[in-house]
Amino acid sequence: MENEVRAMAQQQRAVMTRRTVLEAAATVFAEHGYTAATVADILKTAGVTKGALYFHFDSKEALAQGVLEVQTDLNLPPQDVKLQEMVDVAMTVAHRLVRDPLLRAGARLSSDPIGRRHYRSAWPLWVDMLTEIVTEAHQRGETLSHIVPREIAEMVVSAFNGVQLYAQLETDLTGVEHRVSVLLKYLLPSIASPAVLMRLDVAPDRGARLLSEMGLETAPA
Repeated sequence: MENEVRAMAQQQRAVMTRRTVLEAAATVFAEHGYTAATVADILKTAGVTKGALYFHFDSKEALAQGVLEVQTDLNLPPQDVKLQEMVDVAMTVAHRLVRDPLLRAGARLSSDPIGRRHYRSAWPLWVDMLTEIVTEAHQRGETLSHIVPREIAEMVVSAFNGVQLYAQLETDLTGVEHRVSVLLKYLLPSIASPAVLMRLDVAPDRGARLLSEMGLETAPA
């Protein structure tokens, strides 16, 4: 029994250390980009030993891949209207971009034309997630009959990243939630059936309210 308890404690510490390293890597990648970031910077930010870092990630490339793999771990609650879940993904990510280095790093890494050759991109993960949501919405009759779920998912992901990049470069992400809300307001009429469209909440504060209800609201990083 004592050995089992010790093993569980060690496992928990390992999980916590891995998360600490990932968050530190995200902070450094978000600030400096992949090319300029160094493992030494990440070690300093994480406050862990080199051995602890390399136990979980054997290279800077592996660290970038690790950051990208957790991008879609949102765990948002299901909604009665399935298309609202697509909206919730967009608005929650927009809200967290200002507050969560993991998401900012994911956005920066995914849009790096040189670095992404080494560690790939989170965009296909987002497309897969939204394709699944829109497919179910389509099967429920929530969408216009002619839509193709994967095409919609790719359009939303590409449009969102365009808005996010514009907001980042022009206003340091100030107002990004408003900009994404505007995007959805004009995009959704080409996707949702009229009856469903009227029920969708695309307000700029939708992401903030949802996270607050989940007890996950955080201060800006």
